Amino acid sequence: MDMSLLLYMAAVGLMLIGIAGIVLPSHLVRIIFAVALLEAGANLLLLLASFREDAAAPIMLETGFPSSMADPVPQALVLTAIVIGVGVLALALILALRVQAAYGTLDMRQVRQRMERDIAEEAGISMPSSSQAPRPVRGKWDD
Repeated sequence: MDMSLLLYMAAVGLMLIGIAGIVLPSHLVRIIFAVALLEAGANLLLLLASFREDAAAPIMLETGFPSSMADPVPQALVLTAIVIGVGVLALALILALRVQAAYGTLDMRQVRQRMERDIAEEAGISMPSSSQAPRPVRGKWDD
């Protein structure tokens, strides 16, 4: 198998794992790390798209410029994306700590319910509910 094909498969695999990690779990920290995986896959894919086997570094030598040079723009873009990604990841983790401190959990379902309850209490209205929601059934064990 060709090495570049393997690297393309790794990049696409990282992106798919990142997308699945954003969509499937309900734990906030897992979602944040899935975003980091998606970003790493996108950066790798961008670098692979600009790769050429016979390319040299784009610097002037004593004999002149090389006949085939690598494009430095994608490398600069990926470097910038990595720095921005680290900042966004740090901000997201700090916000997750704030959510944990405010609501006592990082489960997004529970956080959403507690946020809706807090907003309803602050606004002085009843909790939003669905007319299609099932009614609670009281069994013989419920007292």
